[in-house]
Amino acid sequence: MTAAPRARVVAVLGPTNTGKTHLAVERMLGYGSGVIGLPLRLLAREVYDRVVRLKGPDAVALVTGEEKIRPARPRYFVCTTEAMPLERQVDFVAVDEIQLAADDERGHVFTDRLLHARGVHETLFLGADTIRPVVRRLVPDAEYVSRPRFSRLAYAGARKITRLPARSAIVAFSAAEVYRLAEALRGHRGGAAVVLGALSPRARNAQVAMFQAGEVDYLVATDAIGMGLNMDVNHVAFAGLRKFDGAGPRALAAAELAQIAGRAGRHMNDGTFGTTAEAGTLAPEAVAAIESHAFPALKAVRWRNDALGFGSLGRLLRDLEAPPPDPVLVRQGGADDHMALVQLARDPAIAAMADSPESVRLLWEVCQVPDFRKTLAEAHVRFLATVFRHLRGPAASLPEDWVARSIERLDRTHGDIDTLMARIAHIRTWTYVAHRAGWLRDPAGWQERTRAIEDRLSDALHDGLTHRFVDRRTSALVRGLKGWGELAAVVAPDGAVAAAGQPLGRLEGFRFVPLAAASRREGRAVWAAAERSLAREIARRLRAIEEDRDEAIAVADDFSLAWRGWRIARLVPGPTALEPRVEPFASDLLDGPAQDRLRRRLALWLRRWSARALAPLHAARQVPLRGAARGLVYHLTEALGTLPAAEVQAQVRGLAPADRQALARIGLRLGRRHAYLKGALRTRCLEARALLWAVAAGASPRPPVPADGRQVVARDPALPDAFYRAIGFLPLGIAAVRADLVERLARLVRDAARRAGTDSFALPAEVAAALAAWPGDTALLLADLGYRPVPTAVDGQAPRFVVARRPSRAGGTPRRPAAAHAHSPFAKLAELTFKR
Repeated sequence: MTAAPRARVVAVLGPTNTGKTHLAVERMLGYGSGVIGLPLRLLAREVYDRVVRLKGPDAVALVTGEEKIRPARPRYFVCTTEAMPLERQVDFVAVDEIQLAADDERGHVFTDRLLHARGVHETLFLGADTIRPVVRRLVPDAEYVSRPRFSRLAYAGARKITRLPARSAIVAFSAAEVYRLAEALRGHRGGAAVVLGALSPRARNAQVAMFQAGEVDYLVATDAIGMGLNMDVNHVAFAGLRKFDGAGPRALAAAELAQIAGRAGRHMNDGTFGTTAEAGTLAPEAVAAIESHAFPALKAVRWRNDALGFGSLGRLLRDLEAPPPDPVLVRQGGADDHMALVQLARDPAIAAMADSPESVRLLWEVCQVPDFRKTLAEAHVRFLATVFRHLRGPAASLPEDWVARSIERLDRTHGDIDTLMARIAHIRTWTYVAHRAGWLRDPAGWQERTRAIEDRLSDALHDGLTHRFVDRRTSALVRGLKGWGELAAVVAPDGAVAAAGQPLGRLEGFRFVPLAAASRREGRAVWAAAERSLAREIARRLRAIEEDRDEAIAVADDFSLAWRGWRIARLVPGPTALEPRVEPFASDLLDGPAQDRLRRRLALWLRRWSARALAPLHAARQVPLRGAARGLVYHLTEALGTLPAAEVQAQVRGLAPADRQALARIGLRLGRRHAYLKGALRTRCLEARALLWAVAAGASPRPPVPADGRQVVARDPALPDAFYRAIGFLPLGIAAVRADLVERLARLVRDAARRAGTDSFALPAEVAAALAAWPGDTALLLADLGYRPVPTAVDGQAPRFVVARRPSRAGGTPRRPAAAHAHSPFAKLAELTFKR
């Protein structure tokens, strides 16, 4: 583009949201022809669509590295800055975001446009005011127009991510952090749109469209939103204040923060910016600079020699490393294309092929293929080397089969988000290659194919992002919240809870149970709001249970208490087995006073239930007794009604005759093997005793008790002896015998032994009848009672028993013979020995 005499050059400078790009488009359309260069392909496409609506598709061309739409005779060119057709003479030229001339990676391109891109009649450079001193030095005849921001930008401080207002954009500086934040917002606010620099324009547009349409109220992005994305954002929150710039982490400059924060507020709507709680607060000086749009001026911009010679590979390398002609210019170092050329030049085979000006120029064009894949430098250089070899081969083009195989591997829409983004990056590289003139035999066909693959991958990526980071149902409910606090919830008679026509879960007693465990994690704000709206129903239920009959509350074998079929509490161990406690299930719907009311009501039910189910135990405690008798009753009732006789011998010896009579009247039996309450052996009482033992022992569910009236049962090897003793049964071998039957058998056998008058005796018929249901060896039972069998002289004769030499005491421990006094006759007899 050759500058015309007295062509006007204007620098339109100001912060974001000043209408600079809009002004440039209007100015361009006022001329017969024009070119506008934009920093992002996405923004170029947005401006292209706008100009097409105004001028028609035949008048407008779109030119980017990966996309070219060229009608036969276009008058307006909308381009990325790198793709601007500098050879074309047009009336008007505009370059947006000209301050990017200071960028470490792309700066030399913008500097080149600042120095050389001119319209015949008018040239506009749009950007931040920080570029003013550089423009003044490099373009002395430039005019300046300052554009104030349409709306106010104010600092809002640091907030938790759960407290960010709707229509917020949260900015992070790594893909991993973007994912983490988006998943957190899914859990609290129903989800977020996601924008990453690695997204294709189609996927990025789809995510932004979802945010713009109000399907989600949050956007999580990298600093890719700092340019070119016009959205209805009210607040920008920085999740970090440092970024990795390729060399290492560094703090963001205030101007960089301002470029991103400026996305908040649209046209005349004011916006706010701040940080997340994790990022901390911004320094006061940075806040002041962003709010006032006052930043240090740029002192230099990146530059690269544009007068390149292609006579030889060495000449090209020397020209690329030429020093800049002005102190304000800093030679661009480390550009991807330059570094790729340096590495390829070291390859003797490649250097030998670059043996003419045409081949050197071709190698330079190959080196300018962008590394959208962001792979390791060596991998990209190997790819470029392969491309160059094919182009320098006999066919002078890329082999169709090689291109087809490479592209076919990418035409797969399955995989996770990172896999899809990697495929999109690869196909974008091939799209760029397909747009290079002369590299392929059928460039239009390959361009169509790569674009179709990119579209399919982009759609799959959008679906993947939406599925992972958006819960549309929860998002819709969140938008129905009034002031983030109230959500009208309706409770059906069966406890089903719904809001805004959406089922949320069930109100089971006093607890809100979501439809699924994951639902609560994915919509905490919704559930919290729904729970708050259920306060009236909870208050009604609390009054109802306080007024309800005890029969409406039942206890289950797993120790849970159910009211009207709703599980509301659980029995837990107390100071003794007879005195468990009741603990209501935790509920966010019950505050402290309400919990206390419910606990008092259930404690009253527990006392009444225990009084009914264990009436013999409580009745025994009410009898006015003193001394040993009172101690015996309390010891016995704490053990749920049965104790081994050995454990109460001290109390029994201390009983007066009157005490024994009083204890007998309340059904307390003092047997040879046990002390027990006769009434506590009834089936209903046994069930309660089993339950209380299981609560105290933590053995859920409650073990089954013997059927009604059963006195002998087979032992369950999985149950401890303590369980059988707690319900009044004595474990004997493979069976367990109820305490009263044990005592009756012991008495009958003892009476039979006395009546026999001989060393041995046969079991009486009454004992044999009582043991008819005995599953084990009768001898084991009698041995425990202190008797042992003796051989019979005649086969078929009923077995006979004798008193064991050392019969077991109550409790099963043999009694040790008492030692004789040292001066007694028995002691002297013990000293005698006899010879045989």
